[in-house]
Amino acid sequence: MMAFVVPDQLAIDRGPSTSLAAEVKGFARSLGFDLVGIARADAPEHADYFRQWLAAGRHGEMAYLANRAEERADPGKYLPGARSVICVALNYYAPLEPVADADRPHHGRVARYALGDDYHEIIKGRLYDLADWLRERAGGETRCGVDTAPVMERELHARAGVGWVGKNTCVIHPQAGSWILLGEVLTTLELPADAPMTDHCGTCTRCLDACPTGALTAPYELDATRCISYLTIEHRGEIAPDLRPLIGDWLYGCDVCQDVCPHNARVPVATDPALKPRFPTGTLDVRQVGAWTEEEYRPALRRSAMKRVKLPQLRRNAQVVRENTERARSQ
Repeated sequence: MMAFVVPDQLAIDRGPSTSLAAEVKGFARSLGFDLVGIARADAPEHADYFRQWLAAGRHGEMAYLANRAEERADPGKYLPGARSVICVALNYYAPLEPVADADRPHHGRVARYALGDDYHEIIKGRLYDLADWLRERAGGETRCGVDTAPVMERELHARAGVGWVGKNTCVIHPQAGSWILLGEVLTTLELPADAPMTDHCGTCTRCLDACPTGALTAPYELDATRCISYLTIEHRGEIAPDLRPLIGDWLYGCDVCQDVCPHNARVPVATDPALKPRFPTGTLDVRQVGAWTEEEYRPALRRSAMKRVKLPQLRRNAQVVRENTERARSQ
């Protein structure tokens, strides 16, 4: 576990539950979480913006975002009687080995979060342990969530002081940067809330300037339908001809807006063995991926978040990367 300096501010409320909040944080860290904060289970301030974002079609084919939009707009609808949200984060940054020059034209990059075991399973198990402990210790009802749960988790984490929502729309912590995986435990218990963290993006626009597809349409605003992560993971059909060249050599996901972020320049390396990259270079040979059979695909990506993308979609991505790298070599 990382030795982050995280102030336990508990600045909003003080009372008998303050000691319980400290115990909650200590137990969460003992489970391996690197960051933990507490927010009130109030309606998100940006719920109306989220509705407008959906109405504009910025979510593309991610119908699950719209299907439970009203739950996202009120934690009390996800867990009736919710009073507090325990927000946790797990550092997943790992340095990558360089790709040999001879292999580079044939390799497609994979987003760092998907290089280890599936973080949904890692975090979910620990959240359940935390929720069980809390119910046994103090009672109340609980409900857990990773990024598939209908909660606006980035706003909750910002309110809990885990980080701030950056211009790249990622939660950023001053020491861990944005290489953090998020999870939540909603509870009907009243716990003292932490103070929100100050936004430290300042005048920087590196993420907006670097986004290959212009998916960051303005500070703090993302058009998911242009995002490389969306195109290579969530989008099931053919990728639009004008967007295919902009994907470059990204086979699965994209880290560009995080790679250029100054807050990610000096971050600690994750120590959790489950998050160790199974592909040390962070890449896969797209010639091999394009020729994979189901019998080869399944064991190669066993326990990986990459299995969200089925083999035909992954082959499609491999073909796009091959086209782009061959075009770049011929220029």
